[in-house]
Amino acid sequence: EMQVVESGGGLVQAGGSLRLSCVAYGFNFDDYDIGWFRQAPGKEREEVACISRRTGTTYYGESVKGRFTISNDNAKNTVYLQMNSLKPEDTAVYYCAATLEPVSAIHPDADDYDYWGRGTQVTVSS
Repeated sequence: EMQVVESGGGLVQAGGSLRLSCVAYGFNFDDYDIGWFRQAPGKEREEVACISRRTGTTYYGESVKGRFTISNDNAKNTVYLQMNSLKPEDTAVYYCAATLEPVSAIHPDADDYDYWGRGTQVTVSS
C-alpha cells in the first residue's frame, strides 16, 4: 500500500488558523518533494505551496505568501501546511501530493506528482 492521507480541515472564521497534515504510508516521504494543492468551487486546481526535501527550499503561491507555511517532520513521515489569517477566498478542498520530480518553483505540472491524497475540506466563513 502506497498512500497519502490529509487531515486537519474544517470550518474556521476569517482571520483564524488551521494546520493541515499529510501522512505517507507505504513509502518514505523524504524521498519525495511535496506539494499542497487546492481546488475551490468553480475554480481550477492550483498549487499553493511546495517543498524541496533535498534543499529545504519552500515555494508559495502569491495568494498565500506570508500566510501559509509548509514544513515537514521526517520522523513522523508527515508534511504540514500551517494556514494563518485565513480568508473566505481560501475555502477549497486541499490536496497533498508527492513527486519524484524535484521542485524548483510553484505551479508545477500536476502530472508530475505520483501520489495524491483524497483531500480535506477547508471552509472559511466571513
